[in-house]
Amino acid sequence: MNALLTVDDLRVSFPGKGRRAPRVRVLRGVSLAIAPGETLGLVGESGSGKTTIGRAILGLTPVESGTITFDGERLDHVTRARRRRLARDLQVIFQDPYTSLNPSRTVGDTLSEPLLGQGLGGREARERVGGLLDRVHLPAGAARRLPREFSGGQRQRVAIARALALGPRLIVCDEPVSALDLTTQKTVLDLLLEIQEQTGVAYLFVSHDLAVVRFVSHRVAVIRQGEIVESGPAARVTGAPGHPYTKALLLAAPVADVTAQRARRAAFEADRRAHGATAQANSSAER
Repeated sequence: MNALLTVDDLRVSFPGKGRRAPRVRVLRGVSLAIAPGETLGLVGESGSGKTTIGRAILGLTPVESGTITFDGERLDHVTRARRRRLARDLQVIFQDPYTSLNPSRTVGDTLSEPLLGQGLGGREARERVGGLLDRVHLPAGAARRLPREFSGGQRQRVAIARALALGPRLIVCDEPVSALDLTTQKTVLDLLLEIQEQTGVAYLFVSHDLAVVRFVSHRVAVIRQGEIVESGPAARVTGAPGHPYTKALLLAAPVADVTAQRARRAAFEADRRAHGATAQANSSAER
């Protein structure tokens, strides 16, 4: 199956602090692909560059070099007008469900805006809003309420409904559950999976939490200091990782069984020592 989105050798850097400071390289030749209807989990710690990839795909961060191709069309240097037209196919769900919604506008107004912008009449837009609220399991009366009247999980459902308004083919999910409690996280993740099954939408799911990524993803890519260090099927990468950094991320997700957690850490330390000994032996042989 042909890829819906392809990122090839993507490089992004930002100005350093101070007038003469060198630029800071954030992405160092990142390549990845997402098929239609697939979820690619992109996982890494804070500062690894994972959010920058999503922002570059959405046109919110300038690309230094490399290519971003969506359904055969280059995105890395499209005009602003073309980028607006692409909004029908490419949407985003941000981390904070409150700040991503206009607090002074009703949910109905927020959901109607992209529909009206695409030329729908007011009556048809209102009907579509009702359908969107139903899809994310919110009552039709929610359209008359303001964001502050909802819980965090409900606000994130509104944000998901907004992302679905134009029937996108790919949604960038930027830490969409990290601001929610564990029970609400599960509800929102189940909703995203349900929507994908119903619509065939693809997700780039950005997170620092390997356990969350494992739950929703078909494939996983692990990013460290602007480089992809491991990628593959979710079950393999999250269950039997090969790279030490991925193993460390796995340890960062606690398990309820203290004995199992202790055994897992001991196995990781033994593997790390063995890896270090091998690297030292190879270095000595080269000298």
